[in-house]
Amino acid sequence: MKTILVVGGAGYIGSHMVLALSAAGFKVVILDDLSTGHKKNCLSGEFICGTLADKNLLVKVFNAHRIDAVMHFASFIQVGESVQYPSKYYNNNVTNTLNLLDAMLDAKVSHLIFSSTAAIFGNPVYTPIDNQHPKAPINPYGRSKWFIEQILADYEQAYGLKSVSLRYFNAAGADFEGRIGECHQPETHLIPLILQVASGRRDKIKVMGNDYPTHDGTAIRDYIHVSDLCQAHLLALNYLLSGRSSNQFNLGNGKGFSVNEVIEAARKVTGHPIPSEISARRAGDPAVLVADATLAKRELGWQPQFQDLETIIAHAWTWEQKLAKL
Repeated sequence: MKTILVVGGAGYIGSHMVLALSAAGFKVVILDDLSTGHKKNCLSGEFICGTLADKNLLVKVFNAHRIDAVMHFASFIQVGESVQYPSKYYNNNVTNTLNLLDAMLDAKVSHLIFSSTAAIFGNPVYTPIDNQHPKAPINPYGRSKWFIEQILADYEQAYGLKSVSLRYFNAAGADFEGRIGECHQPETHLIPLILQVASGRRDKIKVMGNDYPTHDGTAIRDYIHVSDLCQAHLLALNYLLSGRSSNQFNLGNGKGFSVNEVIEAARKVTGHPIPSEISARRAGDPAVLVADATLAKRELGWQPQFQDLETIIAHAWTWEQKLAKL
């Protein structure tokens, strides 16, 4: 049984990944400082509370466990916050990742799955966005991820560390069995914010900008179910463990939905009117982000199972109704 260290395993995507790894027969060790994650969402695996800033702790973790590969989800992810506080993002997303990479080298662990982002592309030159698209991030969050992708290329050349970077577009939805889901504090993602209106935890949803160059003026995003993301990670892990070379893959469904279209779909799923109001654009947001995931499908054999927007929202709605009762 191979052992996987999941850094950030108490977070939204990380906790779903822990479930998927355990179901696939892996032993899981979770490292999370709980700054944004929730220990109660870690339904399996061995939990260690700590931060990547603690180099001594990293040594202890790798000495105590025979780690076969690492999955790294422990990044700050709020675009607007990264514009306001770039130091916070570069220290955590870059410096702390370097601590992890160096600890891996010392422990002779040579396989990493890195949680990257569509934000590395910046304002798209064309859509859908394929792997060859120019990388020109327009906010510190995206730059921090692009820095790491370039660092990983250098670490492979110099030290032989193999990696797969998975560039998410918009992660959404929840475990289809309703066990865990999204619960950021504060919440910044569109679908859970909309559903908080439907559940009564929020009065209305703010539409951040209606003057984008899109068909209805609101920003367009490619929403991918969190369980489909986890399947891509499992495939990427097996890809590396089977001896394949480092690579980078875009992950999305290849179809974009505007903010207004997501709100309307949520109205259908929940039966709630979901009042909305227009507010200013969020700093650092491009108008359209839609993925071309052809390479992931060809090289990893990845095929998303939950591509319908209303299905994604329905799974998230099941989870939101549980949160609203707490």
